[in-house]
Amino acid sequence: MLILFRATTYASLFIGFLLIYLPARMLAWAGVTPPATVGAGQIAGMVVGAAGAALALWCIFTFAWTGRGTPAPWDPPQRLVTSGPYRFVRNPMYIGAGFALGGAALYYHSWLLLAYMAFFRLPVHLFVIGYEEVALRQTFRDEYSAYCNRAGRWWPRIHLPK
Repeated sequence: MLILFRATTYASLFIGFLLIYLPARMLAWAGVTPPATVGAGQIAGMVVGAAGAALALWCIFTFAWTGRGTPAPWDPPQRLVTSGPYRFVRNPMYIGAGFALGGAALYYHSWLLLAYMAFFRLPVHLFVIGYEEVALRQTFRDEYSAYCNRAGRWWPRIHLPK
């Protein structure tokens, strides 16, 4: 139960700052207000944003239950997580975060949030290749190498039958 509390706390801080606080500050700075009516763009934004949030939450719970750890670098999983959304790609949590930001951009019809989503990808990618993958290779060695052969970093790998 403590692991779930820690995972939820760390994820809430990450989500709260990078995916809620900063985008809200950007919208306020740009003078963007919520739309007066709900149209197709807002509905699409809610669907995309909710799908991204659900994917990120699924990842957080998978880290806690399967990996016995959290997404935070200072409290990582004790076991390599290759189930749940991690069966398909190695970084689904960041993909979910990107979808959440994209959903907000759709909802507000905001090019600024779309640019933030695009910018968000660069530091995340650099963090993944410069820290996460290095740490995972050192910790899980051959198991992680085999996982990398099965699951793509950002895109699912298609394994055709032979």
